[in-house]
Amino acid sequence: MKDCIFCKIGKKEIPADIIYEDKEFIAFLDIRPLNLGHTLIIPKKHYRWIWDVDNFGEYFEVVKRIEKGIVKTLKPLRVLVLVFGEEVHHAHTHLVPRFENDGHSGTITLGLLKEISKEEMKKIAEKIRKNI
Repeated sequence: MKDCIFCKIGKKEIPADIIYEDKEFIAFLDIRPLNLGHTLIIPKKHYRWIWDVDNFGEYFEVVKRIEKGIVKTLKPLRVLVLVFGEEVHHAHTHLVPRFENDGHSGTITLGLLKEISKEEMKKIAEKIRKNI
């Protein structure tokens, strides 16, 4: 896909706060975070849906590895795994840490975005990267 923003991130044509990368997958902080540490995990190869990813099991092993790094770094109450597929037409999985008094009440409020400075995003990405 020529104009896919996630393909461009995977090719490093667009900057991102990357927390993990191997030859097939890349994980980075969401620029519109629902909470501190909100991460997206994508295959570098373009797939429309996560269900189409050839090495689906390996993909979710990476998701699990990233989740463990987030937990070790940020100590959330839990980490939500969200798969929508509507907002960007490239397979991706959201990991959203939940914290006490994070403003989301009992369930995550999708429109409640957090304002986190670029400097803080870089610091958090570096910390999570060290714990993966």
